[in-house]
Amino acid sequence: MDQHSYPGQAAPAGSFPTDPSGLPEATRPALLELADGDDLHLRIGPVAKRLGDTTVRMLGYNGSIPGPTLKVRQGSEVIVHVTNEGDLEATVHWHGLRLENKYDGVPHETQTPIPVGGSFTYRIRFPDPGLYWYHPHIREDYTQEMGLYGNLLVVPADPGYWPPAHREVLLTLDDLLVEDGKIAPFSPVETTYTAMGRFGNVLLIGGEPDCALTVKAGEVVRLWLTNTANARVFSVALPGARMKLIGGDSGRVEREEFVSQVILGPSERAVVDVLFARPGQLELQHRTPDRIYRLAAIAVTGDLVGPSLAEEFEVLREAPELGAERQSLGRWLAAQPDKTLALVAEMDDIIAAGQGPVLYACPMHLEVTSQEPGRCPECGMKLLVTALVGQSAGREPTAAPDAGGTGGGHGAEHGHHGEGHSHGDDGGIEWEDDMVAVNRLTTPANMRWMLVDRDSGAANAAIDWKFTVGDRVKIRLANEMDSDHPMHHPFHLHGAGRFLVLARDGAPEPNLVWKDTVLVRTGRPRTSCSTSPSPGCGWLTATSPSTCKAA
Repeated sequence: MDQHSYPGQAAPAGSFPTDPSGLPEATRPALLELADGDDLHLRIGPVAKRLGDTTVRMLGYNGSIPGPTLKVRQGSEVIVHVTNEGDLEATVHWHGLRLENKYDGVPHETQTPIPVGGSFTYRIRFPDPGLYWYHPHIREDYTQEMGLYGNLLVVPADPGYWPPAHREVLLTLDDLLVEDGKIAPFSPVETTYTAMGRFGNVLLIGGEPDCALTVKAGEVVRLWLTNTANARVFSVALPGARMKLIGGDSGRVEREEFVSQVILGPSERAVVDVLFARPGQLELQHRTPDRIYRLAAIAVTGDLVGPSLAEEFEVLREAPELGAERQSLGRWLAAQPDKTLALVAEMDDIIAAGQGPVLYACPMHLEVTSQEPGRCPECGMKLLVTALVGQSAGREPTAAPDAGGTGGGHGAEHGHHGEGHSHGDDGGIEWEDDMVAVNRLTTPANMRWMLVDRDSGAANAAIDWKFTVGDRVKIRLANEMDSDHPMHHPFHLHGAGRFLVLARDGAPEPNLVWKDTVLVRTGRPRTSCSTSPSPGCGWLTATSPSTCKAA
Protein backbone atom coordinates (compact mmCIF):
# COMPACT_ATOMS: atom_id res chain seq x y z
CA MET A 1 0.00 0.00 0.00
CA ASP A 2 1.28 3.48 -0.86
CA GLN A 3 1.92 5.75 2.07
CA HIS A 4 1.94 9.52 2.29
CA SER A 5 4.92 11.29 3.79
CA TYR A 6 4.06 13.73 6.54
CA PRO A 7 6.30 16.21 8.36
CA GLY A 8 8.84 14.32 10.43
CA GLN A 9 8.16 11.05 8.58
CA ALA A 10 10.43 9.99 5.75
CA ALA A 11 9.23 7.90 2.82
CA PRO A 12 9.19 4.12 3.39
CA ALA A 13 12.39 2.29 2.52
CA GLY A 14 10.92 0.33 -0.41
CA SER A 15 9.30 3.07 -2.48
CA PHE A 16 8.42 6.69 -2.87
CA PRO A 17 4.69 7.30 -2.39
CA THR A 18 2.52 7.47 -5.51
CA ASP A 19 -1.09 7.62 -4.24
CA PRO A 20 -2.68 11.07 -4.79
CA SER A 21 -5.76 10.27 -2.68
CA GLY A 22 -6.66 12.98 -0.17
CA LEU A 23 -3.99 15.40 -1.38
CA PRO A 24 -4.78 19.02 -2.30
CA GLU A 25 -5.08 19.65 -6.02
CA ALA A 26 -2.07 21.35 -7.57
CA THR A 27 -2.71 25.00 -8.38
CA ARG A 28 -1.31 27.34 -11.03
CA PRO A 29 1.80 29.26 -9.98
CA ALA A 30 1.30 32.66 -8.37
CA LEU A 31 3.28 35.70 -9.49
CA LEU A 32 4.94 37.13 -6.38
CA GLU A 33 6.48 40.58 -6.78
CA LEU A 34 9.03 41.02 -4.01
CA ALA A 35 10.56 44.29 -2.85
CA ASP A 36 14.01 44.72 -1.35
CA GLY A 37 14.03 43.25 2.16
CA ASP A 38 10.83 41.22 1.75
CA ASP A 39 10.31 37.80 3.34
CA LEU A 40 9.00 34.81 1.38
CA HIS A 41 7.81 31.46 2.72
CA LEU A 42 8.18 28.40 0.48
CA ARG A 43 6.68 25.06 1.53
CA ILE A 44 7.62 21.78 -0.14
CA GLY A 45 4.73 19.31 -0.05
CA PRO A 46 2.78 16.65 -1.99
CA VAL A 47 -0.07 17.58 -4.35
CA ALA A 48 -2.47 15.79 -6.69
CA LYS A 49 -1.86 16.81 -10.30
CA ARG A 50 -4.40 16.26 -13.05
CA LEU A 51 -2.92 15.10 -16.38
CA GLY A 52 -5.81 14.65 -18.78
CA ASP A 53 -7.81 11.66 -17.51
CA THR A 54 -5.12 10.71 -14.99
CA THR A 55 -4.34 12.12 -11.55
CA VAL A 56 -0.83 11.58 -10.23
CA ARG A 57 1.00 12.40 -7.03
CA MET A 58 3.60 15.13 -7.42
CA LEU A 59 5.47 17.64 -5.26
CA GLY A 60 5.05 21.40 -5.36
CA TYR A 61 6.32 24.62 -3.87
CA ASN A 62 3.38 26.29 -2.08
CA GLY A 63 1.01 23.79 -3.68
CA SER A 64 1.64 24.78 -7.31
CA ILE A 65 3.47 23.28 -10.31
CA PRO A 66 5.64 25.10 -11.22
CA GLY A 67 6.29 26.87 -7.94
CA PRO A 68 5.54 30.58 -7.55
CA THR A 69 7.19 32.89 -10.07
CA LEU A 70 9.33 35.36 -8.14
CA LYS A 71 9.72 38.83 -9.66
CA VAL A 72 12.36 41.08 -8.09
CA ARG A 73 14.35 44.13 -9.02
CA GLN A 74 18.04 44.01 -9.85
CA GLY A 75 20.14 44.85 -6.79
CA SER A 76 17.53 43.79 -4.26
CA GLU A 77 17.78 41.16 -1.53
CA VAL A 78 15.06 38.93 -0.07
CA ILE A 79 14.81 36.41 2.73
CA VAL A 80 13.33 33.01 1.83
CA HIS A 81 12.14 30.61 4.53
CA VAL A 82 11.82 27.04 3.21
CA THR A 83 9.85 24.35 5.04
CA ASN A 84 10.27 20.75 3.91
CA GLU A 85 7.15 18.60 4.10
CA GLY A 86 8.15 16.43 1.16
CA ASP A 87 9.40 12.89 0.82
CA LEU A 88 13.10 13.24 1.64
CA GLU A 89 15.76 15.75 2.64
CA ALA A 90 15.91 18.90 0.55
CA THR A 91 17.82 22.03 -0.38
CA VAL A 92 16.94 24.86 -2.77
CA HIS A 93 19.44 25.84 -5.44
CA TRP A 94 18.98 29.31 -6.99
CA HIS A 95 20.16 28.43 -10.46
CA GLY A 96 22.42 31.02 -12.07
CA LEU A 97 22.35 33.62 -9.31
CA ARG A 98 25.62 35.01 -8.02
CA LEU A 99 25.14 34.75 -4.27
CA GLU A 100 26.82 33.79 -1.02
CA ASN A 101 28.15 30.25 -1.10
CA LYS A 102 26.29 29.20 2.04
CA TYR A 103 22.95 29.95 0.37
CA ASP A 104 23.65 28.13 -2.92
CA GLY A 105 21.87 24.93 -1.85
CA VAL A 106 24.61 22.34 -2.47
CA PRO A 107 23.97 19.59 0.12
CA HIS A 108 26.81 18.79 2.52
CA GLU A 109 29.15 21.18 0.66
CA THR A 110 27.59 24.56 1.39
CA GLN A 111 24.48 23.60 3.36
CA THR A 112 23.22 20.91 5.70
CA PRO A 113 20.17 19.33 4.03
CA ILE A 114 16.74 20.30 5.32
CA PRO A 115 15.23 17.21 6.97
CA VAL A 116 11.60 16.24 6.44
CA GLY A 117 9.73 18.46 8.89
CA GLY A 118 12.62 20.94 9.07
CA SER A 119 13.25 24.41 7.66
CA PHE A 120 16.07 26.64 6.44
CA THR A 121 16.38 30.36 5.72
CA TYR A 122 18.13 31.70 2.60
CA ARG A 123 19.32 35.25 1.97
CA ILE A 124 19.16 35.76 -1.79
CA ARG A 125 20.68 38.64 -3.76
CA PHE A 126 19.95 39.54 -7.37
CA PRO A 127 22.93 41.37 -8.89
CA ASP A 128 22.12 40.63 -12.55
CA PRO A 129 19.00 41.04 -14.69
CA GLY A 130 17.59 38.03 -16.49
CA LEU A 131 15.64 34.81 -16.08
CA TYR A 132 16.69 32.34 -13.39
CA TRP A 133 15.05 29.38 -11.68
CA TYR A 134 15.07 27.45 -8.41
CA HIS A 135 14.95 23.71 -7.76
CA PRO A 136 16.20 21.06 -5.28
CA HIS A 137 19.69 19.58 -5.24
CA ILE A 138 19.07 16.28 -3.48
CA ARG A 139 17.85 13.47 -5.74
CA GLU A 140 16.75 16.05 -8.27
CA ASP A 141 16.12 13.17 -10.67
CA TYR A 142 13.10 12.50 -8.43
CA THR A 143 12.23 15.78 -6.72
CA GLN A 144 12.60 18.01 -9.78
CA GLU A 145 10.74 15.47 -11.91
CA MET A 146 7.94 15.57 -9.34
CA GLY A 147 7.42 19.31 -9.96
CA LEU A 148 9.81 21.14 -7.67
CA TYR A 149 10.92 24.01 -9.88
CA GLY A 150 10.01 27.66 -10.32
CA ASN A 151 11.13 30.78 -12.17
CA LEU A 152 12.89 33.91 -10.96
CA LEU A 153 12.55 37.07 -13.06
CA VAL A 154 15.05 39.82 -12.22
CA VAL A 155 13.89 43.19 -13.56
CA PRO A 156 16.83 45.36 -14.74
CA ALA A 157 17.58 48.65 -13.02
CA ASP A 158 17.88 50.24 -16.48
CA PRO A 159 14.31 50.69 -17.84
CA GLY A 160 15.64 50.62 -21.42
CA TYR A 161 17.53 47.35 -20.98
CA TRP A 162 14.93 45.29 -22.88
CA PRO A 163 13.08 46.41 -26.04
CA PRO A 164 9.39 47.30 -25.63
CA ALA A 165 6.76 44.52 -25.59
CA HIS A 166 3.02 44.49 -24.95
CA ARG A 167 3.18 41.69 -22.37
CA GLU A 168 5.24 38.82 -21.01
CA VAL A 169 4.60 35.07 -20.70
CA LEU A 170 6.83 32.76 -18.64
CA LEU A 171 6.86 29.12 -19.74
CA THR A 172 8.70 26.17 -18.24
CA LEU A 173 9.39 23.29 -20.65
CA ASP A 174 9.37 19.85 -19.06
CA ASP A 175 8.50 16.20 -19.66
CA LEU A 176 7.12 13.52 -17.36
CA LEU A 177 7.23 9.73 -17.68
CA VAL A 178 3.79 8.27 -16.91
CA GLU A 179 3.19 4.51 -16.92
CA ASP A 180 -0.01 2.69 -15.92
CA GLY A 181 -1.63 5.90 -14.72
CA LYS A 182 1.25 6.79 -12.38
CA ILE A 183 4.56 8.54 -12.67
CA ALA A 184 7.05 5.78 -13.48
CA PRO A 185 8.59 4.54 -10.21
CA PHE A 186 11.84 5.80 -8.75
CA SER A 187 14.19 3.80 -6.60
CA PRO A 188 14.59 5.49 -3.21
CA VAL A 189 18.15 4.15 -2.86
CA GLU A 190 19.73 4.95 -6.25
CA THR A 191 19.16 6.89 -9.44
CA THR A 192 18.10 4.98 -12.54
CA TYR A 193 18.10 5.85 -16.25
CA THR A 194 21.68 6.98 -15.63
CA ALA A 195 22.92 6.50 -19.20
CA MET A 196 20.49 8.79 -21.01
CA GLY A 197 18.43 10.44 -18.29
CA ARG A 198 14.69 9.93 -17.91
CA PHE A 199 12.87 10.98 -21.09
CA GLY A 200 9.15 11.52 -20.51
CA ASN A 201 6.06 10.71 -22.59
CA VAL A 202 3.97 13.70 -21.41
CA LEU A 203 5.12 17.25 -22.10
CA LEU A 204 4.33 19.84 -19.42
CA ILE A 205 4.41 23.45 -20.61
CA GLY A 206 4.04 25.88 -17.75
CA GLY A 207 3.11 22.82 -15.69
CA GLU A 208 0.21 21.85 -17.99
CA PRO A 209 -0.12 19.00 -20.51
CA ASP A 210 -2.40 21.17 -22.69
CA CYS A 211 -1.14 24.74 -22.83
CA ALA A 212 -3.24 27.34 -24.67
CA LEU A 213 -2.58 31.05 -25.14
CA THR A 214 -4.67 33.86 -26.63
CA VAL A 215 -2.98 36.93 -28.12
CA LYS A 216 -4.04 39.85 -30.31
CA ALA A 217 -3.03 40.48 -33.91
CA GLY A 218 -0.17 43.00 -33.92
CA GLU A 219 0.81 42.16 -30.36
CA VAL A 220 4.47 41.73 -29.38
CA VAL A 221 4.69 39.07 -26.68
CA ARG A 222 7.87 38.35 -24.74
CA LEU A 223 8.34 34.62 -24.07
CA TRP A 224 10.61 33.71 -21.17
CA LEU A 225 11.50 30.04 -21.76
CA THR A 226 13.12 27.74 -19.19
CA ASN A 227 14.03 24.10 -19.84
CA THR A 228 13.38 22.30 -16.53
CA ALA A 229 13.58 18.77 -17.99
CA ASN A 230 16.26 16.48 -16.59
CA ALA A 231 17.37 15.15 -20.00
CA ARG A 232 15.31 16.42 -22.95
CA VAL A 233 16.69 19.14 -25.22
CA PHE A 234 13.98 21.41 -26.64
CA SER A 235 14.08 23.05 -30.07
CA VAL A 236 11.39 25.73 -29.92
CA ALA A 237 9.78 27.18 -33.05
CA LEU A 238 6.64 29.19 -33.79
CA PRO A 239 5.69 28.86 -37.48
CA GLY A 240 3.51 31.70 -38.73
CA ALA A 241 4.99 34.33 -36.42
CA ARG A 242 8.32 36.14 -36.29
CA MET A 243 10.65 35.43 -33.38
CA LYS A 244 13.45 37.67 -32.24
CA LEU A 245 16.06 36.35 -29.80
CA ILE A 246 16.82 39.09 -27.30
CA GLY A 247 18.30 37.28 -24.28
CA GLY A 248 19.62 34.11 -22.67
CA ASP A 249 20.43 32.77 -19.23
CA SER A 250 21.70 35.87 -17.50
CA GLY A 251 20.56 38.84 -19.54
CA ARG A 252 20.41 40.22 -23.05
CA VAL A 253 22.38 38.98 -26.05
CA GLU A 254 25.18 40.93 -27.69
CA ARG A 255 23.10 41.46 -30.83
CA GLU A 256 19.39 40.79 -31.15
CA GLU A 257 18.60 38.51 -34.09
CA PHE A 258 15.59 37.09 -35.89
CA VAL A 259 15.50 33.32 -35.49
CA SER A 260 13.38 30.41 -36.68
CA GLN A 261 14.05 28.34 -33.53
CA VAL A 262 15.92 28.35 -30.24
CA ILE A 263 17.59 25.24 -28.80
CA LEU A 264 17.53 24.84 -25.02
CA GLY A 265 19.44 22.16 -23.13
CA PRO A 266 18.36 21.26 -19.61
CA SER A 267 18.56 24.35 -17.34
CA GLU A 268 19.12 26.76 -20.23
CA ARG A 269 16.84 29.75 -20.81
CA ALA A 270 15.99 31.94 -23.78
CA VAL A 271 14.15 35.25 -24.06
CA VAL A 272 12.34 35.78 -27.37
CA ASP A 273 9.99 38.50 -28.56
CA VAL A 274 7.26 37.32 -30.94
CA LEU A 275 5.26 39.52 -33.31
CA PHE A 276 1.85 38.04 -34.09
CA ALA A 277 1.06 39.93 -37.30
CA ARG A 278 -2.25 38.35 -38.38
CA PRO A 279 -5.25 36.60 -36.79
CA GLY A 280 -5.25 32.80 -36.93
CA GLN A 281 -4.41 29.59 -35.11
CA LEU A 282 -0.72 28.94 -34.43
CA GLU A 283 1.36 26.42 -32.49
CA LEU A 284 4.43 26.78 -30.36
CA GLN A 285 6.37 23.64 -31.33
CA HIS A 286 9.28 21.45 -30.31
CA ARG A 287 10.86 20.41 -33.63
CA THR A 288 13.42 17.60 -33.75
CA PRO A 289 14.98 16.14 -36.91
CA ASP A 290 12.34 13.37 -36.76
CA ARG A 291 9.25 14.74 -35.04
CA ILE A 292 7.15 17.81 -34.33
CA TYR A 293 5.54 18.17 -30.90
CA ARG A 294 2.94 20.77 -29.98
CA LEU A 295 3.97 22.76 -26.92
CA ALA A 296 1.12 25.28 -26.91
CA ALA A 297 -1.89 26.19 -29.03
CA ILE A 298 -2.01 29.93 -29.73
CA ALA A 299 -5.18 31.71 -30.86
CA VAL A 300 -4.44 35.09 -32.49
CA THR A 301 -7.58 37.22 -32.37
CA GLY A 302 -8.48 40.22 -34.49
CA ASP A 303 -8.88 42.47 -31.45
CA LEU A 304 -7.11 45.80 -31.65
CA VAL A 305 -3.81 46.22 -29.85
CA GLY A 306 -2.24 49.55 -29.09
CA PRO A 307 0.10 51.20 -29.37
CA SER A 308 1.73 49.38 -32.30
CA LEU A 309 5.28 48.15 -31.63
CA ALA A 310 5.88 46.81 -35.15
CA GLU A 311 8.57 49.40 -36.00
CA GLU A 312 10.42 48.86 -32.73
CA PHE A 313 10.25 45.09 -33.30
CA GLU A 314 12.20 45.46 -36.57
CA VAL A 315 15.11 47.14 -34.77
CA LEU A 316 17.97 44.78 -33.84
CA ARG A 317 19.63 46.37 -30.84
CA GLU A 318 23.13 45.74 -29.50
CA ALA A 319 24.29 45.44 -25.89
CA PRO A 320 27.22 47.80 -25.21
CA GLU A 321 28.51 45.78 -22.22
CA LEU A 322 28.86 42.68 -24.41
CA GLY A 323 30.31 44.73 -27.25
CA ALA A 324 33.08 45.69 -24.82
CA GLU A 325 33.65 42.00 -24.05
CA ARG A 326 33.94 41.36 -27.81
CA GLN A 327 36.90 43.76 -27.97
CA SER A 328 38.97 41.49 -25.72
CA LEU A 329 37.73 38.21 -27.22
CA GLY A 330 40.78 37.75 -29.47
CA ARG A 331 43.15 37.83 -26.51
CA TRP A 332 41.09 35.24 -24.65
CA LEU A 333 40.82 33.00 -27.70
CA ALA A 334 44.60 33.06 -28.18
CA ALA A 335 45.34 32.26 -24.53
CA GLN A 336 45.91 28.72 -23.36
CA PRO A 337 43.16 27.39 -21.09
CA ASP A 338 43.77 27.63 -17.36
CA LYS A 339 41.90 24.36 -16.89
CA THR A 340 40.67 21.58 -19.17
CA LEU A 341 37.72 19.40 -18.20
CA ALA A 342 36.80 16.26 -20.09
CA LEU A 343 33.35 14.70 -19.91
CA VAL A 344 33.76 10.91 -19.90
CA ALA A 345 31.48 7.91 -19.30
CA GLU A 346 32.40 4.42 -18.10
CA MET A 347 29.73 1.80 -18.77
CA ASP A 348 29.68 -1.83 -17.69
CA ASP A 349 27.83 -4.57 -19.52
CA ILE A 350 24.33 -4.58 -18.05
CA ILE A 351 24.30 -8.39 -17.99
CA ALA A 352 27.16 -10.88 -17.75
CA ALA A 353 28.32 -12.44 -21.01
CA GLY A 354 27.89 -15.97 -19.68
CA GLN A 355 29.43 -19.08 -21.25
CA GLY A 356 30.33 -19.53 -24.91
CA PRO A 357 30.40 -17.02 -27.76
CA VAL A 358 28.36 -13.84 -27.46
CA LEU A 359 27.36 -11.02 -29.77
CA TYR A 360 28.10 -7.39 -29.02
CA ALA A 361 25.96 -4.59 -30.42
CA CYS A 362 25.38 -0.85 -30.15
CA PRO A 363 22.15 -0.15 -28.23
CA MET A 364 21.58 2.89 -30.45
CA HIS A 365 22.44 1.28 -33.80
CA LEU A 366 21.15 -2.27 -33.69
CA GLU A 367 22.65 -3.13 -37.06
CA VAL A 368 26.17 -2.59 -35.67
CA THR A 369 27.31 -5.93 -34.22
CA SER A 370 30.62 -7.61 -33.46
CA GLN A 371 31.95 -10.91 -32.14
CA GLU A 372 34.42 -8.91 -30.04
CA PRO A 373 34.09 -5.96 -27.64
CA GLY A 374 34.58 -2.61 -29.33
CA ARG A 375 32.95 0.69 -30.22
CA CYS A 376 30.22 1.70 -32.63
CA PRO A 377 31.67 3.39 -35.74
CA GLU A 378 28.48 5.47 -36.04
CA CYS A 379 28.35 7.09 -32.59
CA GLY A 380 31.42 5.88 -30.69
CA MET A 381 29.42 4.09 -27.97
CA LYS A 382 30.76 0.96 -26.31
CA LEU A 383 29.26 -2.23 -27.76
CA LEU A 384 27.28 -4.20 -25.17
CA VAL A 385 26.24 -7.81 -24.80
CA THR A 386 23.02 -8.03 -26.78
CA ALA A 387 20.53 -9.86 -24.52
CA LEU A 388 18.64 -6.64 -23.80
CA VAL A 389 19.23 -4.91 -27.10
CA GLY A 390 16.13 -4.49 -29.22
CA GLN A 391 13.61 -4.26 -26.38
CA SER A 392 11.78 -0.96 -26.57
CA ALA A 393 9.03 0.61 -24.52
CA GLY A 394 8.22 2.94 -27.43
CA ARG A 395 7.65 5.93 -25.17
CA GLU A 396 7.06 9.21 -26.97
CA PRO A 397 5.47 12.45 -25.82
CA THR A 398 2.22 13.60 -27.35
CA ALA A 399 3.03 15.14 -30.74
CA ALA A 400 1.36 17.53 -33.12
CA PRO A 401 0.99 16.37 -36.73
CA ASP A 402 4.18 16.83 -38.72
CA ALA A 403 4.53 18.24 -42.22
CA GLY A 404 3.82 14.85 -43.74
CA GLY A 405 0.48 14.59 -41.97
CA THR A 406 1.50 11.89 -39.49
CA GLY A 407 0.66 12.30 -35.86
CA GLY A 408 2.07 10.99 -32.66
CA GLY A 409 0.76 10.15 -29.28
CA HIS A 410 1.53 8.17 -26.17
CA GLY A 411 3.40 5.07 -27.31
CA ALA A 412 4.09 6.30 -30.85
CA GLU A 413 7.13 4.77 -32.51
CA HIS A 414 10.19 6.93 -32.96
CA GLY A 415 11.29 7.57 -36.55
CA HIS A 416 15.04 7.30 -37.12
CA HIS A 417 17.24 8.71 -39.85
CA GLY A 418 17.65 5.77 -42.20
CA GLU A 419 18.71 2.78 -40.11
CA GLY A 420 19.62 4.52 -36.88
CA HIS A 421 20.36 7.60 -34.86
CA SER A 422 23.23 9.83 -36.00
CA HIS A 423 25.11 12.45 -34.02
CA GLY A 424 26.01 14.16 -37.26
CA ASP A 425 22.43 14.45 -38.49
CA ASP A 426 21.13 15.55 -35.08
CA GLY A 427 23.77 18.15 -34.30
CA GLY A 428 25.36 16.11 -31.53
CA ILE A 429 22.09 15.91 -29.55
CA GLU A 430 20.15 12.85 -28.40
CA TRP A 431 16.62 14.11 -28.99
CA GLU A 432 14.98 10.93 -27.63
CA ASP A 433 15.90 7.90 -25.55
CA ASP A 434 17.11 5.60 -28.32
CA MET A 435 18.17 2.77 -25.98
CA VAL A 436 15.17 2.47 -23.66
CA ALA A 437 15.73 -1.06 -22.32
CA VAL A 438 19.40 -0.52 -21.50
CA ASN A 439 18.88 2.99 -20.14
CA ARG A 440 16.16 1.83 -17.72
CA LEU A 441 18.64 -0.54 -16.06
CA THR A 442 21.58 1.83 -15.76
CA THR A 443 22.52 3.10 -12.29
CA PRO A 444 25.67 4.63 -10.79
CA ALA A 445 26.78 1.07 -10.07
CA ASN A 446 27.09 0.21 -13.78
CA MET A 447 27.28 3.68 -15.39
CA ARG A 448 29.73 6.29 -14.16
CA TRP A 449 29.75 9.85 -15.50
CA MET A 450 32.95 11.76 -14.81
CA LEU A 451 34.41 15.22 -15.09
CA VAL A 452 38.16 14.68 -15.49
CA ASP A 453 40.80 17.38 -14.98
CA ARG A 454 43.10 16.72 -17.93
CA ASP A 455 46.05 18.41 -16.19
CA SER A 456 45.98 16.51 -12.89
CA GLY A 457 43.96 13.43 -13.84
CA ALA A 458 41.62 14.03 -10.90
CA ALA A 459 37.95 13.23 -11.43
CA ASN A 460 34.70 14.52 -9.94
CA ALA A 461 34.96 15.24 -6.19
CA ALA A 462 38.74 14.76 -6.26
CA ILE A 463 39.13 17.91 -8.37
CA ASP A 464 40.28 20.72 -6.08
CA TRP A 465 40.60 24.03 -7.87
CA LYS A 466 41.33 27.27 -6.06
CA PHE A 467 40.81 30.77 -7.42
CA THR A 468 40.87 34.27 -5.99
CA VAL A 469 37.80 36.50 -5.92
CA GLY A 470 37.84 38.59 -9.09
CA ASP A 471 39.88 36.11 -11.14
CA ARG A 472 38.91 35.50 -14.75
CA VAL A 473 39.88 32.06 -15.98
CA LYS A 474 39.53 30.12 -19.23
CA ILE A 475 38.16 26.58 -19.04
CA ARG A 476 38.12 24.23 -22.01
CA LEU A 477 35.34 21.62 -21.99
CA ALA A 478 36.03 18.50 -24.06
CA ASN A 479 33.09 16.16 -24.61
CA GLU A 480 35.19 13.07 -25.23
CA MET A 481 34.12 10.69 -27.97
CA ASP A 482 36.65 8.31 -26.40
CA SER A 483 33.93 7.43 -23.92
CA ASP A 484 31.69 4.42 -23.37
CA HIS A 485 28.61 6.53 -24.12
CA PRO A 486 29.27 9.87 -25.82
CA MET A 487 26.29 12.22 -25.57
CA HIS A 488 25.50 15.88 -25.02
CA HIS A 489 25.81 17.37 -21.51
CA PRO A 490 24.62 20.58 -19.86
CA PHE A 491 27.47 22.16 -17.87
CA HIS A 492 26.74 24.50 -14.94
CA LEU A 493 28.97 26.38 -12.48
CA HIS A 494 27.41 26.60 -9.04
CA GLY A 495 27.53 29.87 -7.18
CA ALA A 496 30.04 31.48 -9.55
CA GLY A 497 27.06 32.42 -11.64
CA ARG A 498 27.79 33.53 -15.15
CA PHE A 499 30.40 32.92 -17.83
CA LEU A 500 30.91 33.67 -21.52
CA VAL A 501 31.20 30.96 -24.15
CA LEU A 502 34.23 32.03 -26.21
CA ALA A 503 34.22 29.37 -28.94
CA ARG A 504 32.71 26.03 -29.94
CA ASP A 505 34.96 23.53 -31.74
CA GLY A 506 37.41 26.35 -32.44
CA ALA A 507 34.85 28.70 -34.00
CA PRO A 508 34.43 31.99 -32.05
CA GLU A 509 30.99 32.49 -30.55
CA PRO A 510 29.09 34.78 -32.95
CA ASN A 511 26.67 36.28 -30.41
CA LEU A 512 27.80 36.63 -26.81
CA VAL A 513 25.46 36.28 -23.85
CA TRP A 514 26.15 35.75 -20.19
CA LYS A 515 25.50 32.08 -19.47
CA ASP A 516 25.32 29.92 -16.37
CA THR A 517 24.61 26.67 -18.25
CA VAL A 518 25.94 25.54 -21.62
CA LEU A 519 24.98 22.50 -23.68
CA VAL A 520 28.20 20.69 -24.63
CA ARG A 521 27.40 18.60 -27.68
CA THR A 522 29.18 15.56 -29.04
CA GLY A 523 31.17 15.38 -32.23
CA ARG A 524 30.89 12.54 -34.70
CA PRO A 525 33.44 9.78 -35.38
CA ARG A 526 35.49 10.70 -38.43
CA THR A 527 36.76 8.49 -41.23
CA SER A 528 39.99 10.49 -41.16
CA CYS A 529 41.51 12.82 -38.61
CA SER A 530 42.01 16.49 -39.42
CA THR A 531 44.31 19.07 -37.91
CA SER A 532 41.57 21.72 -38.03
CA PRO A 533 39.81 20.97 -34.72
CA SER A 534 41.21 22.43 -31.52
CA PRO A 535 43.10 20.17 -29.08
CA GLY A 536 40.86 17.84 -27.14
CA CYS A 537 38.08 18.19 -29.72
CA GLY A 538 36.71 14.78 -28.80
CA TRP A 539 36.55 13.37 -32.35
CA LEU A 540 37.88 9.87 -32.94
CA THR A 541 40.97 9.18 -35.03
CA ALA A 542 40.73 6.97 -38.07
CA THR A 543 42.70 4.08 -36.62
CA SER A 544 41.77 3.89 -32.96
CA PRO A 545 39.13 5.09 -30.51
CA SER A 546 41.44 7.69 -28.98
CA THR A 547 40.88 11.41 -28.72
CA CYS A 548 42.17 13.53 -31.57
CA LYS A 549 45.18 15.51 -30.36
CA ALA A 550 45.72 17.61 -33.49
CA ALA A 551 46.83 21.19 -32.93
